[in-house]
Amino acid sequence: MHRDDKEALEANLAEAQSLADKLRDDLRGYPDLFYAGYTQDSLKEFVEANVTCALIQNQPLQTPEDLGVEDATYLNGLAEVVGELRRRTLDILRSGYSEEAERLLGHMDDIYSVLVTIDYPDAITNGLRRQTDLTRGIIEKTRGDVTFSLRGQQLAEAIRNLSSQLNDGQTEVEERGGLSIPMNEDE
Repeated sequence: MHRDDKEALEANLAEAQSLADKLRDDLRGYPDLFYAGYTQDSLKEFVEANVTCALIQNQPLQTPEDLGVEDATYLNGLAEVVGELRRRTLDILRSGYSEEAERLLGHMDDIYSVLVTIDYPDAITNGLRRQTDLTRGIIEKTRGDVTFSLRGQQLAEAIRNLSSQLNDGQTEVEERGGLSIPMNEDE
């Protein structure tokens, strides 16, 4: 998803689906292996990839049943999606503030709102409580980044307006690092 190559994305998700199906089929008779941490971690990554891509593309989320995973594995995968959405949001913000960044932040908040309601022992949820705590920190950092980007855009606009007023509508503007900086003729 990092390169916005939808064909490659769909091919990779299809391959991941095939591998997840094979893993489940091969381990059907071996519950000790199927429920081992490394197997569930693999399926958690599968969930993370599918949910991240669905959210970025504004598509409906698959359920644990759709993906063929246990509830705890799904929830842990959902927790990891927040980090991927942060990465995507930061990529977007490099070009300046965007409503898309706000949309992704909203999804991050929604995920946290679900995760924080899950109050079961870690032995059942495979460490979900810790993941939920990490998720909250990631969301708050992202909220700060989005806010900073929005305020930076507003500041740049205010500087442009002030410069225009001071120069009777004759404003020279130079682009620096994604911001428009009004320039005096003396520079």
